[in-house]
Amino acid sequence: MKTVYLLRHAKSSWTDETLDDFDRPLAKRGRRAAEAMAHYVAKKAMTPQQILCSPAKRTRQTLECLQEIIDASVPTRFEKQIYMASAATLLRRLRRASDDLESVMLVGHNPGLEQLAGMLAHGGDLAAHRLVANGFTAGALAVIEADVEHWAELRQGCGRLKAFIRPKDLLRDAGALHEEGRLHDPL
Repeated sequence: MKTVYLLRHAKSSWTDETLDDFDRPLAKRGRRAAEAMAHYVAKKAMTPQQILCSPAKRTRQTLECLQEIIDASVPTRFEKQIYMASAATLLRRLRRASDDLESVMLVGHNPGLEQLAGMLAHGGDLAAHRLVANGFTAGALAVIEADVEHWAELRQGCGRLKAFIRPKDLLRDAGALHEEGRLHDPL
């Protein structure tokens, strides 16, 4: 069994129209979302054994928020081929992962991540599937368990969608808990 974490970069800023797409940073809202996701990932002990990340500024900044909360010593590779990659390219990259690894996190972009989630996961949590079908929103995380022994065996339909987490749900839930006085340490 292998676990794939697909994390889309959080909301990016469009305030500086002179920046190349590759260099766009996170918006303030994106940073809050990335921090909320980082707290969720840490709370659920979702520490991948390797992280593969697009080198774009917004993906790096999303990952930095995560690494402030989870184990920052997780081996991380920044790979240009992940930047705006298709689902097929992302799948080929995952297939080359070392079989010593039980879990890999891909930090990247849409539409490739959304298409890859749809390609790999044909079973699992129905509510999570409905959320993915409504769009792989900025900052969202899909958790897919693949019924394979070797990464090279990843193929269409080999996985189950265990969870799909959107930052807006985390922030909304945290706000509701805080208002009710049940959350003493707001995200």
